[in-house]
Amino acid sequence: MTFHKSVYSFMAGLLVIFAAAPVMAKVSPEEAAKLGIEGTELTPVGAVRAGNEGGTVPEWTPYTPYPEIKEDPEWPKDRYPDEKPLYTITKANMAEYADLLSEGHKQMLQRYDSYKMNVYPSHRDAAWPDAVYKSTIENATRTELEGGDPDKIRNATQGFPFPIPTSGAHPWWNHRLKWRGNNVVRYNNQAIVQQSGDYQITKLIEEVKFKYANLEEPGSMNTGDDIFLWYLSETIAPPRNAGQLLLAWEHADYRDAWLYNPGLRRIRRAPSVAYDNPYEGTDGQQFYDQVDMINGKLDRFTWKLIGRKEMIIPNNSARINSPDVKYADILHRGHINQDLARYEVHRVWVVEANNKPDVRHTFKKKVIYFDEDTWTATMLDNYDHRDQYYKFQEGHLGCSVNVRACATIPEIIYDLQTGIYFATAMINEDKPYDFTPEYEEKQFQAQQVKKRTTR
Repeated sequence: MTFHKSVYSFMAGLLVIFAAAPVMAKVSPEEAAKLGIEGTELTPVGAVRAGNEGGTVPEWTPYTPYPEIKEDPEWPKDRYPDEKPLYTITKANMAEYADLLSEGHKQMLQRYDSYKMNVYPSHRDAAWPDAVYKSTIENATRTELEGGDPDKIRNATQGFPFPIPTSGAHPWWNHRLKWRGNNVVRYNNQAIVQQSGDYQITKLIEEVKFKYANLEEPGSMNTGDDIFLWYLSETIAPPRNAGQLLLAWEHADYRDAWLYNPGLRRIRRAPSVAYDNPYEGTDGQQFYDQVDMINGKLDRFTWKLIGRKEMIIPNNSARINSPDVKYADILHRGHINQDLARYEVHRVWVVEANNKPDVRHTFKKKVIYFDEDTWTATMLDNYDHRDQYYKFQEGHLGCSVNVRACATIPEIIYDLQTGIYFATAMINEDKPYDFTPEYEEKQFQAQQVKKRTTR
């Protein structure tokens, strides 16, 4: 059928960069001229403006008119509440859509008869602040990875650093440095869902000051000591973990981190807050470099840019974050309630990361899928050192109109070898993100944090 051929096809200009090839960085002024608000081949952040021939991927039409950026807490809004699925993918018909599916989705469909994917009409309405557009276009001709080192980003200011990527590390940096507000309080509810379906909620409150992508005081990445955000989390529940604090300073080249244990009543340096070390309180179900889908240093992997591809991803995920939905409605045995998940066909950038032989990581290989309109990692396929499929990460992407920022909430990590899964960034029975705080840098000093034993 013509429809499916158009959906399955790669873009005509599929870009393949092999790991052994020289790493390119900043692009020429001629290439950067393809970026723009209107009338250009690419959007200001580097997505292909046009839709595809079959109409399954529409033209980029950002939400307009742009409202004034308002930082007051606001629940995600379902802009398309009356839409119905175009089709539903199940184990019975998954072969028909194979070219559109990540390996993780194929694994879930094969494993669970109850697993399905409702695919809705696609919408490309993600919008960013004008300052982010301007600085992104400027970054295109100046930002680079010093010496080809994937961790050494240089000459980037405020916006997406690599709107026209030429290296597998470039989409990763776009994801990590994207605009998310100037400051934010995030109410993060987590659960480890056992094979039986049983779970317990862990509640964190996270405070973040963004230094790089900041509209009031734009930051830059020029040296390894540049900080792009400060992060502080406090565990509120369950009682046995209450009072634990994690403080992190995210530098361009490295991370400083401290942990506060209420039992010991002292804060200590924590170099283990990195890589595949388990995040505190997750019983090993989430590594530090799986927070926010991906983060941390890139030096344990080689990074290959596979290219741009049409795929089915979670998107416009307002319904699953509604305050009318309870955690018991989301967290079902084996997998989340797929009636609450919304999928659309979008173009993504595909990156393959392979563990270097001299620096061990639990994952031998990662395949990462970045939405082209938001540079957000929406899915990860993770393999172990036996080349067996291990963990599937799925982030339910949504964009906030009031702050013009996009994020994945909730995020799910499925362990395909044990049948256990971990859900994080749930807000339904708590509060929406609050972008109104005004933090000072000194609030993220270790000695200041030590004084906080209760909220």
